[in-house]
Amino acid sequence: MLANTKLVSIGNFDLKLNHLLIISILALSFTVSFLLRSQAADFGFELNEFDPFFNYRATQYVVDNGIGAYFEWNDTLSWYPTGRDVSATSQVMLHLTAAATYWIFGGGSDLYDFTIMFPAVFGSLSAIVLFALVRVIGGSTAGLFSALLFSISLPILIRGPIGWFKSEPLGLFFGLLAVYLLLSGINSQNKKVALFKLLGAGIFTTFSISAWGGNQFFIIPLGIFFLALPFLRTDHKFIVWAIPLYTITTVLTSLGFERVSSNFIFGLGGISLIVPSIVLICIIFIQKRSIHKTRTGLLFLMAFLIIASFLLYIYFNSELEQPFYRYLNTLNPFMTTNHPLVDSVSEHATTTLEQSFLFHSVLMIFSGIGIWLLVKNIQNKNSSFVKNDMLLFALILGIVGVYVGSTFVRLEVFGSVAVIVLASLGLTALTKEFFKNKPEPINVVEPEETESISEFMPMIEQKPKVKKPISKLIKLSYVTGIIILLIISMIFPVGANVFSASKIPPTILNGGSTFSITTTDWLDSMEWIKNNTSEDAVIAAWWDYGYWIQTKAERASLADNSTIHTHIIENIAKMFSSTPDDAWVSLNEMQADYILVFVTGQKLGIESEEPFYILEGGGDESKKQWFMRIAGEDLPKYLHSDGISGTDYFWNDTILGKMIPFTPVTYIHFETMQEFPTYQPGLDPVYVKEIKYPSDGNGPLRLVYASPSFTEEKFGPMIGVFIYEVNKEYNSTS
Repeated sequence: MLANTKLVSIGNFDLKLNHLLIISILALSFTVSFLLRSQAADFGFELNEFDPFFNYRATQYVVDNGIGAYFEWNDTLSWYPTGRDVSATSQVMLHLTAAATYWIFGGGSDLYDFTIMFPAVFGSLSAIVLFALVRVIGGSTAGLFSALLFSISLPILIRGPIGWFKSEPLGLFFGLLAVYLLLSGINSQNKKVALFKLLGAGIFTTFSISAWGGNQFFIIPLGIFFLALPFLRTDHKFIVWAIPLYTITTVLTSLGFERVSSNFIFGLGGISLIVPSIVLICIIFIQKRSIHKTRTGLLFLMAFLIIASFLLYIYFNSELEQPFYRYLNTLNPFMTTNHPLVDSVSEHATTTLEQSFLFHSVLMIFSGIGIWLLVKNIQNKNSSFVKNDMLLFALILGIVGVYVGSTFVRLEVFGSVAVIVLASLGLTALTKEFFKNKPEPINVVEPEETESISEFMPMIEQKPKVKKPISKLIKLSYVTGIIILLIISMIFPVGANVFSASKIPPTILNGGSTFSITTTDWLDSMEWIKNNTSEDAVIAAWWDYGYWIQTKAERASLADNSTIHTHIIENIAKMFSSTPDDAWVSLNEMQADYILVFVTGQKLGIESEEPFYILEGGGDESKKQWFMRIAGEDLPKYLHSDGISGTDYFWNDTILGKMIPFTPVTYIHFETMQEFPTYQPGLDPVYVKEIKYPSDGNGPLRLVYASPSFTEEKFGPMIGVFIYEVNKEYNSTS
């Protein structure tokens, strides 16, 4: 065949045309993925979101001080005055891998720029690792499909664009690599090769969890798969040591990482791995000594599942310490939390049906086709290109991935991987089914006892009728149809396709607002703090902005995105909800020297002596309802019936209302342009500028900095960062 044509020989290896095709498609997958992930650089070359700024600072610490110092580091800029034990509370492998790759490939470049590129590179390389994984399951064709689909997957792209120096890109890379090594190891004919692959799988499993704790959800399908292996494989002598070797390696490696060893071994991930490995050994031991091997093994497995379900029920209804809510939520997607701090995080939101269709689109169809065709051909070894054990793993991964992805939006990366694997197998099965040529069945007539052999011979000598090959036009139509379906899912819907959804400004350039704009307000504000406050100054702000303050302004913050001390976040929320005098007392108790507030809005194009604004767009004015909930306050006291607009009490009697340099002056129904002096349902408040704590005032706070957009006289979006100095000499009785 043309695909097997030898192009060149390199030692004992013959480079063939099919190898060149594989390399070309993988190069295309990497390139497409990298270009889509890099679109945000059009707005500015900055780290994206909040956590990447801490991860950059931690990587910088490793580069400057070495790995040993990193494991001894207590970060005094975090959670002032307590500080933060970084190695015990961070994604250690993310920092170490970034530092190691910088030492090797950095070439004297700026580390900040290197960490901006880091997620786009490793995220794109994951397409190649997924190819290797799916190739083990269903062959090279399925692997190539998976690499291409991964490169344009919307959930994957939005959780790993350029500048997204967070957990997912590297964690997913390590997680896929670990699963590949495990499956490749247990399928290897060479036991020495299998040994090294299984050891590598265990090591990279721990690395993946250290880079991103969410990778524990990869272990759930592995645990279920282990329980089924004794019934799918006959080489029990091999798997009885191979699976425990992988599990033991994972556990032992995890002991080298403080955070992993404490949260993994006795957590959901560790139990999902260790217990199934033990049960696998027990099933094999029982089957070896039983006459009815399968039946006895299944009875033991059923007994184990019943007992395990009963113990889990008791555990979750006991007073014992429970896993984090996000882990419990994966077991029960319909679970809700009464913790406002958890609810306030957007990535913890439950995935809606609309989002699932947006994320997976036509891949859902191919996944369903794949499951049907694979199961249909499971008994026919000649037509099935997937072994039974690999088929079962793909199905388990698909079910668990979709289930986990339904819990909250962040975990849709697992749902996406699961759907991609099934869709790749589906496309491969559909293609093989479509292009194969089946011989027509021969209707052989059985001779009657009275018939002579000579009368029956012509029937035997008939040549089988072969079905005519599928015409080139039909083949071309099939390929064209598949391409059209995949392209449609890439370009529609117009406002939320892979191009538009992955091309958004880095968060620090628009403050995380809903406005697709770029400004220097946050960068200028952080620079002002760095140059105009003492080095030991402490900044109070909502916890979202803590990492920016620590990294860009190089000052200590009271709270940040690690949420290590949730009671401090609650105290800040109570402070924002308090009266100015009470807030001043709280700020001094927390040893804050400055307090920062972030406001977004739009300047209206209405001609008047004084410009009018509407305030909404993702700043603290849009988060205030969460402040009140986290503080445990009675919302109607602060907010009108729409749950957003502030009451007179909020604007006149809370420190947050006083810090926002705007005052509502009227309420408008924008569809009819009717104006009302007081709030009514369906109306929007309109504001004018009013600084309530000027720099020369005697109040509890003094406005010492307002970012440029606040003073610019232009219509349209406005984001403002306001920094107030805590007036240490304020006397509430005066």
